[in-house]
Amino acid sequence: MKRLKTLRARFAMWTAGLLLLALILYSIFVYASMSRSLTTVVDDTLRSVAAQIIADSGHGELVSIDDVAQEPEYEQLRDRGFSMEAWDLNGRLVESYGPYGGFPTPSADFYAPFQSGQFMTIEDDESHDPVRIYSVQIVDRNEVLGVLQVAQNLNNIQSTLNLLLITLLIGGPLVAAAAGAGGYFLAGRALAPIKQITETARQVSTQSLSARLNLPASEDEVGRLAATFDSMLTRLDNGFRREQQFTADASHELRTPLSAMQTIIDGTLARRRAPAEYEQALADLAQETKHMRTLTEGLLHLARADATEQTRSVSNGVYRMQAQAESDVEIPAHHPATFEELNLALLLQDVVDSMQSLADEKGLQIVYHVPTEHLLLLGDGDDLIRLFINLLDNAIKYTTHGSITVTAQASSEKLLVVTIRDTGIGIAQQHIPHIFSRFYRVDSSRSEAGSGLGLAIAQSIAEAHGGAISVESEQGKFTTFQVRLATNLS
Repeated sequence: MKRLKTLRARFAMWTAGLLLLALILYSIFVYASMSRSLTTVVDDTLRSVAAQIIADSGHGELVSIDDVAQEPEYEQLRDRGFSMEAWDLNGRLVESYGPYGGFPTPSADFYAPFQSGQFMTIEDDESHDPVRIYSVQIVDRNEVLGVLQVAQNLNNIQSTLNLLLITLLIGGPLVAAAAGAGGYFLAGRALAPIKQITETARQVSTQSLSARLNLPASEDEVGRLAATFDSMLTRLDNGFRREQQFTADASHELRTPLSAMQTIIDGTLARRRAPAEYEQALADLAQETKHMRTLTEGLLHLARADATEQTRSVSNGVYRMQAQAESDVEIPAHHPATFEELNLALLLQDVVDSMQSLADEKGLQIVYHVPTEHLLLLGDGDDLIRLFINLLDNAIKYTTHGSITVTAQASSEKLLVVTIRDTGIGIAQQHIPHIFSRFYRVDSSRSEAGSGLGLAIAQSIAEAHGGAISVESEQGKFTTFQVRLATNLS
């Protein structure tokens, strides 16, 4: 019973059922057409025989049946029980022939001139054979002399129709059953990938997302379903791996300041100390607390960014997160509620002004080349300020002499490009593919106090604005960050 509930069994039953219904309708049509065709042949024969009998009769006579009784060409008619009755105008039977008789008397109005012939089918009272009767007027010189009725049994026709009916009744269900079996087999072949998908899904868990179907590529619906399933598993696997790595890295990063704070507290409480030592301990705790707060805020920002991206992916469909070129940027159907129209030139000016004092402390010059027009976009002002402060802070931090250049331009109607270039220590080529990864740090020369989240946060903000960040660098010479942002303006 459980097997009958499978999609494969239901497909086979539907196939067999629909074919059986079609065969029933077709059989009814074939049976009716054959019956009508065979009856038409009998009617034509009776009509021809009646016309011949009337034509062979002498003038003034009703009919002559001698030819029918003796001529060899009428042998088949006689074998089929050919019978005849002739009636005069007074309704008196004047001639009869054959095994069948007692035909229904023609109605009185049938004797009126120029009546067309009439057919009827009756059942003989004695033999119970079906008999086809043709009634026609006997006319001589436009004068009605009487009525001729010729008849023949329909046994041969009935036998033929019975044989046809038996063939249809047996053949139809057999064909439907064969179609159902074929449908069951073909459905099994077609649904084999579905079974494999089910078995693979049973093997999948949060601890093991490495299972894949790896079915041969095909363009049908099942092939696309299998490819989509594998793609979904890949995304889930990557997502869980990132989540696990993120959790492990966050735990490791938080453990460091917590361990330092615990060490400071334990060392301070080990014995009485001078007020200056307590002040130093508090200063050290404040520094570690600040570091841990910065780390926690970065983690919360990334977590919110991930949650927002998942929601946007569900509600807006395709949302290209990393633009490789201008044509790659796709505008989402809806913008977050915090997005508002901004003038990027004013925002960059505020960021540069706020970072100028840090640059002055190191004797660095910030060169600012940003037009005041055509730099409008929809975005989150606070997040964009954080993005550019992170990049400028890194540029200042890792540049010992020279200058930092900030430029911006509208690359197209849908894209703004901001470039921040410094003359600092640069980044080794082997590190560039990884610098936007969370908690990734380059060598010790670039590892001044930091959480390793700054560039990851900057990249997530750029992606949330329909763009991305790219970097070019040569160690000991320069580093250039290029930020592409979608204008999101219609």
